[in-house]
Amino acid sequence: MRCPWANSSLEMQYYHDNEWCKVSHDERYFFEMLTLELSQAGLSWATIIKRREGYKEAFDNFDVDKVSQFDDAKKAKILENPQIIRNKLKVNATINNARLIKQMHDKGEKFSDYIWNFVDNKPIINHYSDMSEVPAQTELSQNISKDLKKRGFRFVGPTIIYSFLQAVGVLNDHLDSCDFK
Repeated sequence: MRCPWANSSLEMQYYHDNEWCKVSHDERYFFEMLTLELSQAGLSWATIIKRREGYKEAFDNFDVDKVSQFDDAKKAKILENPQIIRNKLKVNATINNARLIKQMHDKGEKFSDYIWNFVDNKPIINHYSDMSEVPAQTELSQNISKDLKKRGFRFVGPTIIYSFLQAVGVLNDHLDSCDFK
């Protein structure tokens, strides 16, 4: 048995079974999930997951070094790509966020370490019996959101950050009845 939200498509099942709430420290994956989660704002995860390959192509497989160098011509090309959500603010936020992560890397810092430090490098395993119990945001996601915004990150509100924390395994919100907990 899996969490009910994952049963809507094969892509959703794959994501749920193999990625969602699985602990990661991979920098590329962190940037990918931050990008996909911010792209989801106002939309459903199913909408984004169907376009994941388009995002990988548009954002050079989420290579922070490459994306941080995107210029106006590259932005314009991305905004013509029908395989992604063509929202100028979200594309600009992705490039902005890549530049900020690159700055961290240039100082010898890892974005994943920065995030994991908020939980002392220990995943939070929640115990819910129904998806209605899972919050949209918490004090943790609010604190991380506030700090990211202070650093200049965009599209990092507390709800987006909560979903991001699930995506990279900082939070494990699989239902207790889920075989993938």
